[in-house]
Amino acid sequence: MKRITHRRLERPARYEVQTQERAKPENVKERIVRKRGYKNFLLEWEDVAEFTHQPHLCKQSYRMVVLRKKIAVEQGMQRLFEQYRYFFYITNDRVGTAEEIVFQANDRCDQENLIEQLKNGVQAMRNPLDNLHSNWAYMVMSSLAWTLKAWCELLLPITPGRWESHHREERHAILRMEFKRFRSLMLRIPCQIVKTGRRIIYRILSWNLWTSSLLRLAEAGYYPMRC
Repeated sequence: MKRITHRRLERPARYEVQTQERAKPENVKERIVRKRGYKNFLLEWEDVAEFTHQPHLCKQSYRMVVLRKKIAVEQGMQRLFEQYRYFFYITNDRVGTAEEIVFQANDRCDQENLIEQLKNGVQAMRNPLDNLHSNWAYMVMSSLAWTLKAWCELLLPITPGRWESHHREERHAILRMEFKRFRSLMLRIPCQIVKTGRRIIYRILSWNLWTSSLLRLAEAGYYPMRC
């Protein structure tokens, strides 16, 4: 039996520190989970290995990349046991390293989340009609709602100064927000419309953390769009 060698997987940093690294804040969620005695799954390390695999009915062999994760299961302040989880990636890419194959597969998760949101968020894949052309038109029209969310993220202005980093975080949060949450926080807002002699007044009757972003987006909508 051929021995498969493995090596420790080192994931790169999410971003590059421009000035100096800041101290990490306290993990409040971790403390609450331990205090209330919930089960907690902690990732300790990851190993990656690869080998050549040829299924029985296939005429050619494929490259198999294996990712092994060691996870510690805790409850409260006690460690219950340790478990291993394996992820397999089959590819015909013979050039990239095993680490690059794993990172590329992780990046594809965003596309899978997009498909899930189109299916269950805006329900663009329900196909309620009786022919392919009508279902295609329904899918395109339903996906415009998701496009509207993406445009809100792109058009949300970023104010230079003390609020610049906060505004960038808001844009990134809107981009990754599920459509149901976006619809609840930024679309379904009770508003009173008052018509006067020469103007229309919109009075927002409720307030949440994203209302200020909605107002900045509405203010930016007064100006013409430029590419």
